[in-house]
Amino acid sequence: MPNKTVLITGCSSGIGRESAEAFLDEEWEVYATARTESDIAELGEAGCHTAELDVTKAGDIERVVSRIDEEAGRLDCLVNNAGFAQYGPLEDISTKRVREQFEVNVFGPHRLAREVLPLMRGQGDGTIVNVSSVYGRISTPGAGPYAGSKFALEAMSDALRAEVADLGIDVVVVQPGPVKTEFSGRAEDEMEALPQTREYGWVYEAIEDATLTSNSLPFALEAEEVATVIHDAASLSDPEPRYPVGGFAKLTAYTRFLPDRLRDGIFGFIRKLF
Repeated sequence: MPNKTVLITGCSSGIGRESAEAFLDEEWEVYATARTESDIAELGEAGCHTAELDVTKAGDIERVVSRIDEEAGRLDCLVNNAGFAQYGPLEDISTKRVREQFEVNVFGPHRLAREVLPLMRGQGDGTIVNVSSVYGRISTPGAGPYAGSKFALEAMSDALRAEVADLGIDVVVVQPGPVKTEFSGRAEDEMEALPQTREYGWVYEAIEDATLTSNSLPFALEAEEVATVIHDAASLSDPEPRYPVGGFAKLTAYTRFLPDRLRDGIFGFIRKLF
């Protein structure tokens, strides 16, 4: 029986790179992609098939999926991992930046799903894993665009799961808590370019404190832990719809059940601390 085949986006570092290695260790045919193929040269040397793929470019997606169809003849799993975070108060973030956030985090996975579904439908099985975040369940001050994109990704995942349930295709959401990667650092760089309205100083201070400490928090995850969950979900014949990764993610998921006024009160208390 031929090895199973997986397509993973955003493999230049962090969760994407670790996921490629996890699938490769289990003898999957791994198509690891990134916006710049040279960034994943080491994965190619390790045995992955590598390709340049920018999730905002339909032509890249069509080219890579066609290649997989031609070379492997099937696709058992798509891991929509590519994404980025834009932090800051909503008033300070331009609509253009919010659109860019959704272009990568929402429209990218949608483009990929639409491209691979005919292949999976034809073979009668497959799994789509959408990498979300605890921000897919709760939004906090300064995380509006990022949380909005993850809320949207999870809503689309829920709809798609029901739509393809009778076609042998599974749709899984993986929700990591804080992960020890360069992800937060890149988000902080993006935030520094904002106008930073004085009245939102407390929001910027709260975000800065969170990004500075996230990698050192005792509950911060290693990217490898998230990759293991992604691989395991892809390997199951009947995976769970959602996989919160880590105790913090599981606890945070329950906060969505809090009354809105109580949640707002908590944010008000935080505001007074800065």
